[in-house]
Amino acid sequence: MRQHLGGCLPAARVSPADYIRERFTLAPLSFRPDIALYRPTPQSGLISFLAQRGRADDPPYWAYAWAGGAALAVHLAQHPEIVANKTVLDFGAGSGLVGIAAAKAQAAKVWALETDPLALAAMTLNAEANGVALAPWSGSAVPAVDLILAGDIFYDAAVASHTLPILQAEALATTVLVGDPFRRDLPLDHLDLLAEYRVPDMGGGAPVRAGVFALRPPNIGNAR
Repeated sequence: MRQHLGGCLPAARVSPADYIRERFTLAPLSFRPDIALYRPTPQSGLISFLAQRGRADDPPYWAYAWAGGAALAVHLAQHPEIVANKTVLDFGAGSGLVGIAAAKAQAAKVWALETDPLALAAMTLNAEANGVALAPWSGSAVPAVDLILAGDIFYDAAVASHTLPILQAEALATTVLVGDPFRRDLPLDHLDLLAEYRVPDMGGGAPVRAGVFALRPPNIGNAR
């Protein structure tokens, strides 16, 4: 019989799904009580788990509900018509929060673009816990969809410089909405603010100011 994860079974041999299911807590989000996510606690041993899998230097973005995704999730609850009956891509899905919010707002199909296998395990469990389905997408090209939702994807300069051209190219034909708590590297010159919300970052703590933005296509860039 397999021992409980708190025993001597090496973390490297435990599947990400088993680890998350057994050591994280499934609980509703304060800003979206209709959505529950698996989240770590101080007793989850997350740092040790990552280290034993050779991932000690990789921040576990997938383990938390970040403020940009939280703002998008609240925005979709208030404006479900944005995604209703549409195909949607959760770009850089992480925990799957934004995609789950889109599915709950009656999106026709939700793709979740994510390459991290730990994030894929987390988003799959989170989607199942909320009674919705996310279709993982790890292809080199962005799938054809009606709407792209991108939460917390401008968190540092290197990622922003890589991600912005990709999303701008998609914005020529597809609406791209961005959620972000006004981080330093957010390309405000290319965005139109649609709404602001006060939401927790990383799923807890004092609420922070976060916005939902529409990304302009590159032909109009920062002309406004």
